[in-house]
Amino acid sequence: MTMPQEERDRIRSYLVTVANRLSIPELVEKVRQDVLPLREAALAVPAERFSERPAPGEWSAAEVLGHVLEMNEWGADAIEAVLEERPLPAPPSDEVGATARQLPESAEAFWAAFEPRREALLARVLRTEGNEHLDRKLRHPFFGDLSWREWLLFMRVHDLDHLRQVQAIARAFGAST
Repeated sequence: MTMPQEERDRIRSYLVTVANRLSIPELVEKVRQDVLPLREAALAVPAERFSERPAPGEWSAAEVLGHVLEMNEWGADAIEAVLEERPLPAPPSDEVGATARQLPESAEAFWAAFEPRREALLARVLRTEGNEHLDRKLRHPFFGDLSWREWLLFMRVHDLDHLRQVQAIARAFGAST
């Protein structure tokens, strides 16, 4: 994936500014609420076409949501590692098929795996004051070093980016989203 430097700078500025302006409860609520349309978009993909790619070289809904699951798991593990002063997990790949993770078989299976892990992370974050270990950074290939607060907000951006992708897949298969 390529992204113009101006876009990278704009997103990084958003992550840093907003993540550090919001209180922890506000940040958690923003991440929690803004992911809900992803579930709706996943449910809009015809079940019988969930694992089908809409075109050669494009991801299926199962592949997109498998990637979202993997990034959710890694982000949760990494943020918890920072907060608990443990070593960071190895970063995941952004390539389809590069993971051993089993792809979700349906939108319901995706949400059943996604929501409990995300909620566990958000519950952990709500137990913080918000200023813990902000000097310990998580490295993003486009946006550079991010604090755990900034990474949590990045998870929202990542969810929304893939929301649009799942919506396009649903439309390609005849759903109205």
